[in-house]
Amino acid sequence: MRQAGAAAAWAGGDAPRAWLGLCIALAAGSVIAWWLPAAALDWQPGAALAQPWRLLTAAWVHWSPLHLGANLAATVAVAALGCAARLPAAAAGAWLLAWPLAHAGLWAQPALARYGGASGVLHAAVAVAACWLVATRRGRTQWVGWAIAAGLIAKLLLEQPWRGPLVQAAGWDIAVAPWAHASGALAGVTGALVVAGLRRPTGRLGRHGQSSDG
Repeated sequence: MRQAGAAAAWAGGDAPRAWLGLCIALAAGSVIAWWLPAAALDWQPGAALAQPWRLLTAAWVHWSPLHLGANLAATVAVAALGCAARLPAAAAGAWLLAWPLAHAGLWAQPALARYGGASGVLHAAVAVAACWLVATRRGRTQWVGWAIAAGLIAKLLLEQPWRGPLVQAAGWDIAVAPWAHASGALAGVTGALVVAGLRRPTGRLGRHGQSSDG
């Protein structure tokens, strides 16, 4: 019975405890890191190979109270999305895999000398959620997944991550790194595909977690 319950939680249908756990880790880590030296935690392409923890801790570094507050609010929104979509432990596993990948992708933009913030990891979460809804749900919920995916793609295109490492966006007191958002989204898709491949004996991305919404 215990094994069956664990399998059901992995496939979907139970409360998204693993997804919420990652949201709590992202938020709590960001609050704690606010009081720690950013230079020891943020993304620095020249230091990341020797200090691989930066692949994780860069998400916890924030450069201003506005930056921190906005990403904490976005984390709450991602948690709410996970609850509404009943995202299973497998989806959380995909997001966990995407977390370091989102920052590893910053090596493709070497002009970005330093980076901190949860936005890349949050974009990864949205990408995972969209992939999961499209691949495992039917009816209205699947269309919600398509809408999330379309909105994410539109946002990334509007940000034009190919323009350069940093842009000064209206309303922000820090420079924004559009490539971090694109890298996060790509990492989320990659994480979802990897988990789907690992679970292939059971079918598509989550055949056991499929549901119909009419």
